Amino acid sequence: MDRDERPKAIAMGEAGAIGAAPDMAAIRPGDNPALGILLMVAAMMVVPFIDVLAKFLSDRYGTIQLTWARFFFHFSILAPVVLYRYGAAALKPRQPVLQLVRGGFTLAASILFFGAIAKMPIADALALLFVSPMVVTALSPFLLGEQVGVRRWAAVIFGFLGALIILRPGFGVAQPGSYLAIGAGCSFALYTLLTRKLSGSAPPLVTLTYSAVLGAALMSIAVIPGWITPPPMDLLMMVGIGAVAAGGHFLLIRAFDHAPASLLAPYSYSEIVMATAVGWIFFNDFPDGWTWTGIAVIVASGIYISWRERRTHTR
Repeated sequence: MDRDERPKAIAMGEAGAIGAAPDMAAIRPGDNPALGILLMVAAMMVVPFIDVLAKFLSDRYGTIQLTWARFFFHFSILAPVVLYRYGAAALKPRQPVLQLVRGGFTLAASILFFGAIAKMPIADALALLFVSPMVVTALSPFLLGEQVGVRRWAAVIFGFLGALIILRPGFGVAQPGSYLAIGAGCSFALYTLLTRKLSGSAPPLVTLTYSAVLGAALMSIAVIPGWITPPPMDLLMMVGIGAVAAGGHFLLIRAFDHAPASLLAPYSYSEIVMATAVGWIFFNDFPDGWTWTGIAVIVASGIYISWRERRTHTR
């Protein structure tokens, strides 16, 4: 089997949170797990800069225009690569309705997350976005017919408790963007579930292009009424949002070329470290003790769920 045909599902939250629906494949001859892990961590170090650029621009431009920039420039960079590698025929989706719905969920996740980081620290928003693996696990029995054992259900509940620790509802400390970030996590989870369902229907780069096409097309219409013409430096940062997204996708896909997603998934949480660092450096934002506790609970739950899935499917 060609490496591009290896069954896997790739998704990217607009935090830049990148996740993968586990392919549960064993390590194959020719794989290089150490290189795969290195590339995954490199991707996680790159993608928080999507958020940095969006947050810098959020006081001058609305969420719709920033989302337009993310999809339009990402598509502009990605499309020539896909056309060169696979040809125009590969862009015809095999399940167009599901591809459109899937693209709609990633678009919704983008809009909600960019709205969240305009109102709250990047690391806090990203931590809430990471509830998505718990939502995926909770919904997979109903939408995909997957079996979820008691231990994984316990991890799901534990992860949602972590989100509540960050939100602290009723204590007057929830930030305005918190519920937007939770909504982004739920949208991203539905995107991931559909990505699992469509896994193997097209090469990963082609699948990514479908979402980019939909986002670029819809946002190019939606942005017209409130369009603000950016000066050259702002335009360069908008291009940068798409370029960083494309670079993150490239590193992620290369990581999956060298190791199965089930092995790499826990390393996606290294994004929290970089998001915290850039939030502190550029915006003087740093999570408080309660937020760190919630982050730890969410990350521990996500890693445990990934470990249990890998163990279950490799028995």
